Amino acid sequence: MGIVKIDDELHEDIRKASAVMVRSINAQAEYWMKIGMLAEANPNMSYNQIINEQMRQADVNVRNLIGG
Repeated sequence: MGIVKIDDELHEDIRKASAVMVRSINAQAEYWMKIGMLAEANPNMSYNQIINEQMRQADVNVRNLIGG
């Protein structure tokens, strides 16, 4: 584990988003970093495609969650 220095304004945005998403501040920052890395590695994929692919890789059947 390491220390990441971020701007105070970004930290405040992470704090606000973490409350909405019911994550810790660290978990929210990690989520945004992971999604950002995946987006850079897959520039032709949309956010939804990235999330769907991650769910598929984790063997999560989203259709079961929404009743479809």
